Amino acid sequence: MAGSTTYLELSQEGAGAHKFYEVTVEGMVVSVRYGRIGTAGQTQVSAFPTVEKARAAAAKKVGEKVRKGYAPAVQGVRAARAVTRRAVASAPSTARSTAPVLWRFRTGSAAFGIHISEDRCWVGNQAGDVYTLSHGGEVLARYSLPDGVKCLVADDFWIYAGCDDGTVYDLSSKVPYGAYTIARDVDIFWLDIHEGVLDVSDAKGGLTVIDHEDEHQWSRRSAGAHGWMVRADDRAVYHGHHQGVTAYAPDGSGELWHTSTSGQVLFGWQEADAVYAGTSRNVVQRLSKATGALGATYRCDASVYSCATAPGGTYVFAGDSASSVYCFDADGNRLWKLGTGSGSALSMQYADERLYMVTTDGSLVCVDATDGAIAAAQEGTVPVARDIKSAAALPTYLPAATATALATVTAAPSDGVVVECVQEGARLRVHVVSGAPDGYDTSWNVQFPRGVREVGARYVVDALHPSAGGFYRVRGEIRRLV
Repeated sequence: MAGSTTYLELSQEGAGAHKFYEVTVEGMVVSVRYGRIGTAGQTQVSAFPTVEKARAAAAKKVGEKVRKGYAPAVQGVRAARAVTRRAVASAPSTARSTAPVLWRFRTGSAAFGIHISEDRCWVGNQAGDVYTLSHGGEVLARYSLPDGVKCLVADDFWIYAGCDDGTVYDLSSKVPYGAYTIARDVDIFWLDIHEGVLDVSDAKGGLTVIDHEDEHQWSRRSAGAHGWMVRADDRAVYHGHHQGVTAYAPDGSGELWHTSTSGQVLFGWQEADAVYAGTSRNVVQRLSKATGALGATYRCDASVYSCATAPGGTYVFAGDSASSVYCFDADGNRLWKLGTGSGSALSMQYADERLYMVTTDGSLVCVDATDGAIAAAQEGTVPVARDIKSAAALPTYLPAATATALATVTAAPSDGVVVECVQEGARLRVHVVSGAPDGYDTSWNVQFPRGVREVGARYVVDALHPSAGGFYRVRGEIRRLV
């Protein structure tokens, strides 16, 4: 008997959805393929004891999607989402010596995303892979996402990966969840998240702000295009583009200041009182968060692809397009310049006297930035870098795109928190059910993945944490209560 296939799409310009869902029944086997329109997506296969049960399961899946707004479509008619890959050139370093690299992990694809936490190193690449490693270089886990990873950002306990498919995934537990969806007409360049609010800079120099409920708040078009920098804190959103840096009030009520930079901004970093803009004209410039006034300038020998600071800005680091890495003091005096040995650094972060970089050859590199190691490197003595290999049985985690993909429980564990999805007008909200006895405010909403919400469904989460914005954020695994 020939199989049957149902192909659906959901493409809503205002809401940002631009995805497909395909269900194929072949005898007792049901295959579900889903993802961003224009990509191959991901496939899940399930077997059933009879043909009738397979057909019933397929019909249920299609019905759930139709109720959420999906409609029959012809594959290939709608265009794929616009995606700009960052075009970078990397020349050999002109430095006389090479940095003291302790270890190097090759991800297998160009990499931009990096985050260094207290106990983990995170790296994301254009193949959609996110790896976690110990500070010693042991590979711990892999997250396999549907599309290329633009960047990794942290917001308190939570780690997020912004992908080319327009989805921002929460990687804070073993199962990645889609936390935000960015409108299809926004060609994402960079992201930041502060207190659950997502800030997106794009190819046209636009800035889009989305709240913790995954709902559009406000947007602005800056004077310049190519917004490679966006950083945020309580006082402002700082947007870097090819005309400089513009600061906006967090609520979108207006521009606070604008400062022209020497060259277009290619990367940005922030400390408590200053933002740092790396530019195409070979400099990093420090700007006051309060006024936008230019402070120190840190001069490199080629375009600056990335920058970072030691806590408080006591040292400033920069990576250029010629495979070199620099260190400056707070006033702008160059302390050293060394070759990376792995191409140009596209992102970097300093932690505990180590400088971590992701480079144009797709490597995560750990550099010993202690005074002794740097002095020895300048004299030509460096350690033999360890090439880290990924374990064959490495745990790999895939996103939960639908409620049916979640693990289920029949009763809430004593240390779990029960939440419920409810319809409020045109919106699906999630509220705490096990509230007052546990000290939770049942009137607050819960930040919850939109893709797994179903009206009336109850879920169990490991813990909820209050945010300054007056909502709860999920910590740990989400399971469906059945």
